[in-house]
Amino acid sequence: MNLRRADGARPLVVGHRGAAAVAPENTRAALEAGIAAGADLVEFDVSPGLVLAHSAAERPDDELTLDEAIELLAASGVGLHVDVKLPGYEADVVAAIDRHSVRGRVLVSTAYASTSRRVAQLAPGLPVAIGYPRDRLGVSGLRWPQSLQRSGAAALRSAMPLRIPVLLRWSRANTLSLHHTLCSRPAVAVAHRLGAAVLAWTANDPAVVRRLDAAGVDGIVSDDPEMTLATLLAP
Repeated sequence: MNLRRADGARPLVVGHRGAAAVAPENTRAALEAGIAAGADLVEFDVSPGLVLAHSAAERPDDELTLDEAIELLAASGVGLHVDVKLPGYEADVVAAIDRHSVRGRVLVSTAYASTSRRVAQLAPGLPVAIGYPRDRLGVSGLRWPQSLQRSGAAALRSAMPLRIPVLLRWSRANTLSLHHTLCSRPAVAVAHRLGAAVLAWTANDPAVVRRLDAAGVDGIVSDDPEMTLATLLAP
């Protein structure tokens, strides 16, 4: 799968956890909503046990297995973005991908360098994205004053071009998955010079989508892929 954005082309649109703004995340309904929205890829989380869930505490009632999700998406023709939530079951994920013969349509992502290295070892040539930052302490759920959010994001964004080479080298990833606040033209340029595509997550506002498009990212991950696609295609 070629994730790099061609000159003059729009970024790829990735439905986040299916289309989490439309249906409960990581469910069949959400995956089908991502397909219906016209997403180029549909992303979903895979937890231990090869079930679709962000965590053990967030397993949906309408629980899908990895095999069921691959079968559903493979029949639709969209790309598959498989986000591996924890280390330890990488071989099982790759085996499931190979059972359905979809290596050419799959991106595997993770926030753990050990997992990206293991996937790269098991499936050379497969697109593998390292996610950054990883929320180790759950701080993303806290409500910080807006001034602190802005200053913190600005500091991280300015440092990102220097961190990218180390991050890609350490993780052996060939794709970078950055929180949208960390994306900038300099960061994208560094990643591209190193041969890595850049995905930005999670963009749910048209203004953010337009900013990411202008920054040159290769893909935009959104809970609302229909809105994202409409924003990118607007005159």
